[in-house]
Amino acid sequence: MSASVLPASPPADTSLHDAASDLRMATFRLARRLRAQRAVDTMSDGQFAVLAALHIHGGHTLGELADRERVSAPSMNRTVNCLEESGYLTRTADAVDRRKVNIELTDAGTSVVTETVRRRDAWLEEALAELTPKQRATLAAASIVMRELAER
Repeated sequence: MSASVLPASPPADTSLHDAASDLRMATFRLARRLRAQRAVDTMSDGQFAVLAALHIHGGHTLGELADRERVSAPSMNRTVNCLEESGYLTRTADAVDRRKVNIELTDAGTSVVTETVRRRDAWLEEALAELTPKQRATLAAASIVMRELAER
């Protein structure tokens, strides 16, 4: 069997541990390939994650971003400083509570997110085109289960 052909079902003797390990490694490898498709080569995955969070969820405070990305506030502050210096986001005082600072995407930040998503989707679409219809159907079904796992 070639490496690109998915087996119909795992062998009966495959343990849950082995299945979990195989899924983890396949997921990491695919994620690495997708992360390589980016609009700005010098941007870290963490920096892009912040831009993507702001793009999807709108403006945040520094604390909200740190919580969302599961990092410390000082670490998020360093990331935000770098992105702000690069022109990808802005900080503005909250209109109601002047002690709060809101962080929002600039047009340049939005462009980076949009172009990176476009590149990643194009790469994945090209890769999926090389699979059989049955393999694509299997991956479509698996993506539903993977999303459910990720949302637990």
